[in-house]
Amino acid sequence: MSAPWIAPSILSANFARLGAEVDAVLAAGADIVHFDVMDNHYVPNLTVGPLVCAALRKHGVKAPIDVHLMVDPVDRIVPDFAAAGATLISFHPEASAHVDRTIALIREHGCQPGLAFNPATPLEWLDYTIDKIDLVLLMSVNPGFGGQQFIPGVLSKIAEVRRRVRASGREIRIEVDGGIKADNIAAVARAGADTFVAGSAIFGSADYAATIRALRAGIAAGTQAAASAD
Repeated sequence: MSAPWIAPSILSANFARLGAEVDAVLAAGADIVHFDVMDNHYVPNLTVGPLVCAALRKHGVKAPIDVHLMVDPVDRIVPDFAAAGATLISFHPEASAHVDRTIALIREHGCQPGLAFNPATPLEWLDYTIDKIDLVLLMSVNPGFGGQQFIPGVLSKIAEVRRRVRASGREIRIEVDGGIKADNIAAVARAGADTFVAGSAIFGSADYAATIRALRAGIAAGTQAAASAD
């Protein structure tokens, strides 16, 4: 299992001082920067595009940038985010006319491809793609807005993805996005996740470093519990 990553979502940051906000969470111990890209079409909200990604790179952000595309169609925007400095790009399979082609497009542009699943989206897409992707992103809220409550039913879905990843023998990250907080992250880690998106939990706190330490403590407890159960 990969070393755990904490991925603050800039959706909850102060956009008037975004560069400083990202610098602050990385200095506080975050591993990766998460972009929630919404198009007011696939989901009922409109957020950020490639120009913001490029601006953070120009600002000096060196950490990996994890782009979650909640857009339809997908392919048009992939090259732009790749050129802007994205590291990983994940998309929802039902938003792509040709899932295999989109995965290949992401990799051809030098990024790591991932598939994203809404809470009620079945995992059967993985039957045909798990040998081609580097990340599975599981939404633990319905996409479109930050600050929602975690859906507990997603825990069994995380465990099933972990089982499939182990069976594949490949290094594939399992990312969970939505409602992650210090009081539930242990359960998410125990289920098998290794990458944790936290927006309001981090950016809404008074002390980013203390919050990230609390999240890491929860991850460690959940990972230890999972190891004991095995």
